[in-house]
Formats: sequence, C-alpha cells, structure tokens
Amino acid sequence: MQNGFRVGLFYTCLVDLMRPEIGFAALKLLEASRCEVVVPESQTCCGQPAYNSGDRHVARELAEKFVREFESFDYVVIPSGSCGGMVRAHYLDLLSDDPQWRARMESLAQRVYELTDFLHTVVKFRQSPNAGAGGFQGTVTYHDSCSGLRELGVQQQPRALLRQMPGVRLTEMKDCRNCCGFGGTFAVKYGEISAAIADEKCTNIHASGAQAVVLGDLGCMLHIEGRLRRTGDDKTRVLHVAQVLAGEG
Repeated sequence: MQNGFRVGLFYTCLVDLMRPEIGFAALKLLEASRCEVVVPESQTCCGQPAYNSGDRHVARELAEKFVREFESFDYVVIPSGSCGGMVRAHYLDLLSDDPQWRARMESLAQRVYELTDFLHTVVKFRQSPNAGAGGFQGTVTYHDSCSGLRELGVQQQPRALLRQMPGVRLTEMKDCRNCCGFGGTFAVKYGEISAAIADEKCTNIHASGAQAVVLGDLGCMLHIEGRLRRTGDDKTRVLHVAQVLAGEG
C-alpha cells in the first residue's frame, strides 16, 4: 500500500557513474516507505561543477532542465548533500533575474529533500526488527558533509536512522563536522591542502575505533576512501548511509 507520495529520485552524476548501488539502495528505501518512485531517464547533472567554476550559463541551463524534469512530483529526493544544496540553495540565485523561472523554483525548492531528511522528517521511516540482516554489523562513525550540514541542516536525521539499525553502533569521531578536504574542484586546485585535511579526517576516524565511516555524499566518500587506501588502510569501510540503512553495506 502506497502512502500517496509520488517521488522523483535524482540519483546524481557521481552515483550514476561511480557507485550505482547507492542509487538502488535509495530506491529500495523509498519504496519501503511506500512511495511511488519515478527516476526520470533524462536527468543529468545538477550543475554544481559549472556553478563552482563560474560558468553560470551552463549551470542555469541545467537548473532549468532540473525544474522541467522534477516540478511535477510531490517530492524530489537526492542521496547527496552537495547536489541537494546546489538545488535548494543556489538555483534561486541562478534564476533570480527571471520572475517566472524563480517562482517555479521557489515552489519546487520546498519539496526537495536530501534522502535521510526525507526519510526521517517526511515519511517517518522505521526500520523493521530484521533490517540489518545481511548488511553491515558493527561500529560506525558519521562524517557530516559540508553542503548537507550547512546548506540543508542535515545532521541528526542520519544519526537517528542509523540508531534504529539492529547490530549497528554509532560512535562520534572528533570534529565530525569538519570538512574532509574534497570540496569539488578545491581538491584539484589545492591538492596538498586537500590531502592534509583528509589526513586529519582519517586520523579522527581511526581514533573513534569505528569499523566503518558512514556519510551522505559520494564526493566525500570517494575522497576519504581514496586517502585511507593510499595511506595503507585497507580495512576501514567507507559506506554511504543509504547502503547501511538498506541493509546492503
């Protein structure tokens, strides 16, 4: 039985190209929440790389495209704090000179949610007693991605959901709200600084004693995992929160 919500899933470029299993985990969670889920096949990028690089023309084209593709849904759910932040926090800036486009985006922005925020706040997701069967079992620590935390207010939502998971114990690392050093093009332009920030994050992950670090943004996930592996850690797992919640970690 469905709850009546027709949800558009924006799965993001990185998920599509690098870790499609995260998109399938998000889909599984939304369907378990009794939503009718639609994944528009024409979706592409949210425009964040162009926007951060100063190409407002391309970013605006992608913003308009996003609005056309998703404005008919009751809600739009995104398994990424950075892409969700781009849509909610920056599209209005890109469309500010056109009253009609801005009005359409203002209406849509109220219905755009990061995945864990939607699960916790809108559908009040509750795990079944056997939710963790076959999935990750052990201690996790949570990394707060910058955009999700500061642009969308995502902090307690993923933690509340993780605490429902049988067999999963959450422990906080030092400076869990600090940047991992990725920052999109920042990691390319300022590689040494980016690596130093990542090293500090990895040190805090190790000090927490957790077997896995869990997070809600694939950019941070790839950055942290890459640094852990390059510095010799092949044991600490790096998991998207959707994977853990869906029992696929």
